[in-house]
Amino acid sequence: MVTDFIELGFAMESGREIPQFSRFEGPVQVITRGPVPAQALADLDRLLARLRGEAGIEINRAAPAATLVNASFNASDVPQNLIAVEFLPRRQMQAVVPNAACFVVPNVSNWSDFVANRRSSAIDWTRVVSRTQAAVFVPSDTTPQEIRDCLHEEIGQALGPLNDLFRLADSVFNDDNFQTTLTGFDMLLLRVWYAPELRSGMSKAEVQARLPTLFNRLNPSGRRPSNVDPGPTPRVWQQAVEQALASDGGLVERRAGATRALSLARAQGWRDNRLALSLMLNARLAPRDQGEAALDALLAAAELYRRAPGGEVHAAHIDMHLAVQALATGQAEMVLDLTARALPAAERSENAAFIASLGFLRAEALSLIGRTNEAERLRVDSFPAARYGFGTEAAARARMDEIARIGTAAQRLARL
Repeated sequence: MVTDFIELGFAMESGREIPQFSRFEGPVQVITRGPVPAQALADLDRLLARLRGEAGIEINRAAPAATLVNASFNASDVPQNLIAVEFLPRRQMQAVVPNAACFVVPNVSNWSDFVANRRSSAIDWTRVVSRTQAAVFVPSDTTPQEIRDCLHEEIGQALGPLNDLFRLADSVFNDDNFQTTLTGFDMLLLRVWYAPELRSGMSKAEVQARLPTLFNRLNPSGRRPSNVDPGPTPRVWQQAVEQALASDGGLVERRAGATRALSLARAQGWRDNRLALSLMLNARLAPRDQGEAALDALLAAAELYRRAPGGEVHAAHIDMHLAVQALATGQAEMVLDLTARALPAAERSENAAFIASLGFLRAEALSLIGRTNEAERLRVDSFPAARYGFGTEAAARARMDEIARIGTAAQRLARL
């Protein structure tokens, strides 16, 4: 964890080095701005309670009178140690930052300040010595789950690490997006970040010298020898993965990125989360005539993930993918086994869309074997999670119908 802490704390996602350690010194106040979705406040309060209880950070949401809507602070009015969470339409956000789902910026407290300073060194994280203000920008017109996920990752970054590491399976500070809420690993990282032995302005060497004692004190059960150096992650591999994951990329380009990522991972000799992700991307993007090779890649990825701390969430997603294939071929018992194995990890990661999809898959499998009453009850029980995860009744029903069509096709195939 010392290695992880240093890499997360002293570099940006772009690879730029951060020359000094920074954090908020003293209690932190959180305010909300803009059209705040009702569910977001409940999720924010739950997050702040976890940060207080698990990370030991003195952080609270400001009283309602201090929460401003469609107003702008004068610089002299902005409290110190402030995180401002501003909700605004996705279109408005992406007109300025096209590829960002949500993001955090230092030294501003609202959207207009950010826009006015977006090319200024004032919002350069590498120049921050002590954190006093940060603004988190979240789309107001997306699903409750995506808003919740943004709150966790961006407030986590406002408080602590500014980097993401693809090799970390058990962390939201990882661009593969499998972990949706701050994990136990993340909370321990933040507890160390705010330990009294550290202070803003320390150099990398000063922080690194204190970390072994800190981790021994705060996580004694994690003390064990390690002769495995994960090694650096070349930027070229990250770029290949980003190309494979790009939602706006064409299928040919995405496949090329996945193929290049796997080739680079094997050349590096990796046997961790990075190889597993490369295998999974190749499997998911494989042409239809390469189904057997894709299945082998998925199974290999799942085995790697099951050996990694926190990797059970990734393995559960692979189980869901396999369950879809099993449903398509009418293998109801296999669907039930795979989804039963995946559900605990889905529930621990609080991924409502994932939980609902597993429920819908199980319902179709139950229908295939004639347990129709159970199937219908499960569909009804899965709907609250589906609405939270997919955003609306219509979107939730569309996901249920999509899975139902797979089950219907399997029933037709069985009758032939």
